[in-house]
Parts: sequence; structure tokens; C-alpha cells
Amino acid sequence: MGRPSLLLPLCASVSLLGGLTFGYELAVISGALLPLQLDFGLSCSQQELLVGSLLVGALLASLVGGCLIDHYGRKQAILGSNLVLLAGSLSLGLASSLAWLLLGRSVAGFAISLSSMACCIHVSELAGPRQRGVLVALYEAGITVGVLLSYALNYALAGTPGGWRHMFGWAAAPALLQSLSLLFLPAGTVGAAGHKDLIPLQGGEATKLDPGRPRYTFVDLFRARDNMRGRTIVGLGLVLFQQLTGQPNVLAYASTIFQSVGFQGGSSAVLASVGLGAVKVAATLMAMGLVERAGRRALLLAGCALMALSVSGLGLVSFAVPLHSGPACLAMPNATRLSGLPGDSSLPRGLAPPLLPTTDQSPRPPVLSASEKTRPPPGAEDPTALSLTPPAGLSPAPEHALLHWTALVCMMVFVSAFSIGFGPVTWLVLSEIYPVEIRGRAFAFCNSFNWAANLFISLSFLDLIGAIGLSWTFLLYGLTAVFGLGFIYLFVPETKGQSLADIDQQFQKKWFPLSFGHRQSSAGIQYSRIEVSAAS
Repeated sequence: MGRPSLLLPLCASVSLLGGLTFGYELAVISGALLPLQLDFGLSCSQQELLVGSLLVGALLASLVGGCLIDHYGRKQAILGSNLVLLAGSLSLGLASSLAWLLLGRSVAGFAISLSSMACCIHVSELAGPRQRGVLVALYEAGITVGVLLSYALNYALAGTPGGWRHMFGWAAAPALLQSLSLLFLPAGTVGAAGHKDLIPLQGGEATKLDPGRPRYTFVDLFRARDNMRGRTIVGLGLVLFQQLTGQPNVLAYASTIFQSVGFQGGSSAVLASVGLGAVKVAATLMAMGLVERAGRRALLLAGCALMALSVSGLGLVSFAVPLHSGPACLAMPNATRLSGLPGDSSLPRGLAPPLLPTTDQSPRPPVLSASEKTRPPPGAEDPTALSLTPPAGLSPAPEHALLHWTALVCMMVFVSAFSIGFGPVTWLVLSEIYPVEIRGRAFAFCNSFNWAANLFISLSFLDLIGAIGLSWTFLLYGLTAVFGLGFIYLFVPETKGQSLADIDQQFQKKWFPLSFGHRQSSAGIQYSRIEVSAAS
């Protein structure tokens, strides 16, 4: 067992590396999708299936992961998920067909979902009230770093033949480092109680476990017993509004969205996404500094309000920027490849790079043109697909420059607001509000709705744009964020400065959400004194 002085950095590394793996694996498809379409000739529906396959695996893990976490323990669940991720990365790196890509993405999704649940619970149980918020928020910081790293590697490998294989393979590196850190940490709260070197980090909370505590079953999540139903309402509301505000599409389709609002060329769109990732990292670091000062509830309210304003602004900007939403497919047979595209020497001549602005002046559906301009024969387009490219002949006109930059600012404010509120605080609250005996299953149950909503939002994005347009899609997300703001104000309590035992006792009483936050201040001060006494 490591020395007491090493426990805090070890917990921090486990949280950070777990988040980094999660964020990298979730966002890497944003850049890998373009070369994959060229190498495998993927249709629009196949591209959406490839994006959604990770979410299918993650959803499966959320359905069975709770039992695995409660039965085998948090530490073993994380180690096992890292082995599964390694297998998925090998499948993706060596894939020679769409079937292997789908299998690898599904396996990777299972692994990162299981790891995310176990990691947040494990860290929250090992840390005391004053460290818990920062350490769990550090997981979200790792996610943002992983997203940024994936964008950066996507750009660096954009011109490398077969670079997408390297993009997928690098996901195994942080998972292996996390496994090494886990070897020096105790298995969980039960095991931690026997280790005196954990007391400086835990503040004596681990010793409060009582073998005679009541047991809970899955059905208890929906009963009034100990206000479990109220806790479940809080958990489900947070994860559903987190996804229904459209945030998954900002990650998975970041490059696509930037091109649709006028950023010309694939490299420009990827660079814009890298800037987006950098802002996301800065916002998450800000949230880490505020989570124990301003509190969970305040960050959720502020973040959700900013999300509603920014995504609505993005929708209004999209009204002014001409967009094409006709039936042109992302993959167009018989179109000439685009000269000057990084790595175009390895591209099949019969496929055109997707999601680039058109220069053809024909009034027909847009076609990518090169030095020798050709047009596909009539009927070559897929009538079921959707193009997010600007209309034919559109160039970055000076009068649209301000709108393009306004769209960029709105997008950055949106992801920053998510990183301040829903991003770190949702998982922190979920790891705090449930009793330890059912925490793994309850966390997994809420997480299953998170992934189901994520899958629904991601798979319906292009279809929704085809039905109501990009502008109204963003405005719909803004309206959802307004409803989320009302939910947080009415139902989500403040839990900062309280031990897990104190939070559990507060929930067991008759629940008055708006007065919950006022009762916590004295509890937090009282617990701080106990912690100082225990540490001394």
C-alpha cells in the first residue's frame, strides 16, 4: 500500500486518466470518420451506424455494469474495463471491414461506460467532502483533455495513409497508465477502512461503514423508502437534460457543424474543433475551482442558462447563413477526388471527400469539383441522406464573416457552459446521492438513460436537420435547456461540504429541495472540524 502522501495524487491520476480515455474514445470518430468514409466507401447511414455503435456498447454496459461494480468492486471493474478497451482498440486498429469497425467501436463503448461509472464511484468513496468535488470534477477535466487530444491527433494524422488506425489505437495508452495507478489504491470503502494511511484523504469517513446497514434492491429505486424515488428523479433528470440539450452532436459532428456554417475546407473545420476543445479544457478547470466554493447547484444553474442562450444564438445565426439541406449524400459515387486534400494520394478515385464546400455552379445537387470538373450522372445521389454543406457556389462572403465568427463564439460558449455545469456536476451528484449498498446499480441505471438519450440524439441529428432544418434544431435544443434550468431550480439540492453519510441522512428526511442547500452549510462546517481532528 502506498504512503499517505501518495494517495491523493494516485486518486487524481485515476480520475484524470479515466476521463482522458473516455473523452478521447468518444470524440476520435469526429476526425476518423472522414478517412473511413474514403477507405470503405461508407454511405450516410453507415457513417451514422459507426458513430452510434460506441453508444450501443456503452448502453449495454450501463445495463449490466451496476451489478458488476457492486459485486466485484469498483477497482476490479475499472481494471476489467481497461482490458476490454485494449481488445476493442486492437479490433479497430486492425479492422479490414465495416463489421470489424462496428465490433471494435461497440467493445470500446462498453469499456469506457463501465470504467466511467466505476471510476466516479471509486474516487468519490475514497475522498472526503473537501476533496470529493475536485477529484470527481477532475474526471470531466480528463474528458475534455481527451477530446482535445483526439482533435489534435486527428489533425496531425489527417494526411497520413491509414492514419485512422493510429487514431483508434492510441486510446489504449491512458487506460494502461490508469491500471498502473490503480494497483496502489485500496479496493474500495470497505477495504479502505482497514488502512490507516487513507485517513488523511478520507477524513475518517471510511470507518463509518456499518455492516448492519439495510440492504437495497433494484426495485427500491422507485419506492418512497429513504426517499429513493426522489433521488432517482434527480439522477434521471440530470442525465436526460445533459443529453437532450444536444451536446453529444457538438462532439461527434463538430467538424461537420463548422463546415455547415461556412468554415471552408476540412483543415479549417478540424482546427476550429481543436480551438473548441481548448476552450472546453479551460472551462472545466474553472469548474474544478468553483465546485467546492460556489456549489453544485449554482454551477448547474449557470451552465444550463448559458447553454440555452448560446445554442439559441447558434440557431439564429444559422437562419442568416445560407445552408443547403437537400438530398445530397456524404458519399457520392463517380465524383472526382479533390486535389490538394491532405493524404489524397491514398484516396479511391471513385469517392469524393465528404463535407467540403462546393464550387460547382450547377443548380443541381452540389458536387465536389477539382481541377478537372465533373458531375455525377443523374440519380447518383442517395435520396435518403443529408448534406450539411453550404449551397453550390457559396464562398465566404465578407458580409457573412461576422456571422461565421459569431457561430464560433456561440459554439465555444455552449461547450464551456456544459463543461462548467452538466459535464462535471452530473456525475458528482450521482456519486453522492445514493447509499453505498446500491450506489453502483443506481449509478448504472441513470447512466443507461444517459447513453440511450445520447444514442437517440446522435442518430437523429441528421434526420432532424432534414425535417426542420439546422436552425430550428438548435433552437429546439435551446428550449430543452430552458426546461432543464427549471428542473434544476426545483429539484436538485446542494450537497457541497457534506459527507456521503450526511447527504444520505438529508435525503432520508422529508425532501424540500429549495431548503436543502441552506441546511448543508452548518453540516459542512461541522464535518470540517471532524476531519481536522481525525487528520491530527
